[in-house]
Amino acid sequence: MNQPIIDRDQFTESAALSIETITDVHHWCEGLFSLKMTRPASFRFRSGEFVMIGLPGDNGKPLLRAYSVASPSYAEELEFLSIKVQDGPLTSRLQHIQPGDPIYLGKKPTGTLVTDALLPGKRLFMLSTGTGLAPFMSLVRDPEVYGMFEEVIVVHSVRHVAELAYRELLESKLEGDPLLEDEDRARMIYVPTVTREDFRTTGRIQQLIDDGRLFEQSKGPKHFVPEEDRVMLCGSMAMIKDHAADLEQRGFEEGANNKPGQFVIERAFVG
Repeated sequence: MNQPIIDRDQFTESAALSIETITDVHHWCEGLFSLKMTRPASFRFRSGEFVMIGLPGDNGKPLLRAYSVASPSYAEELEFLSIKVQDGPLTSRLQHIQPGDPIYLGKKPTGTLVTDALLPGKRLFMLSTGTGLAPFMSLVRDPEVYGMFEEVIVVHSVRHVAELAYRELLESKLEGDPLLEDEDRARMIYVPTVTREDFRTTGRIQQLIDDGRLFEQSKGPKHFVPEEDRVMLCGSMAMIKDHAADLEQRGFEEGANNKPGQFVIERAFVG
């Protein structure tokens, strides 16, 4: 039986937080779920940004965590992807949330996993592990991204096949998307890889980079080219640290909103 979610009377709207309503919950597997909520008319964000969401804490104060927005910027609802942490202060409760339940939403999205932080290039690689896919689900459905790059390559590494969230949508090349042209969808490449089960592609992302499998579907070079390729990283702290070091060794420079570069990470999640 689901543990009850706090009623709306325990929520307090503020200058920093609005109170929204859950519209849909999807459980991908035992440890992964996504939720959708109402979107205020005033809420604007850049594809790839994150925002605070949460519930009232035991002390009455909002208990908030940063979540990347997974929905495209034109969507009427906001979508987020989350792991289920049984003893996590927020996710232990958030995983039981139901449509109709209230939830806090921060009013100021921000972040560095945005195209503004990248120099112009030919290929955009989005390298993700686990729920790090979330910001890329927003970016990959943004028509402006396809105006900036010839290929948009989404790489998602998980331990088990069931953890490949949004797999059907990505394998269909975003079929039914209302804003993407067919030529945009044709230039989107999806590379899922699994590390602990048999699958058509297995191994960590670094293995795919080193042996060239990451580039198999690309029309470009079968290796990274700092002058032409741009990379976004989102995943565990260890993954981001390792890949950032690897990219720097290959001649890539990290970018930021005020100084665009050849690759970006989300500093807020790295600490």
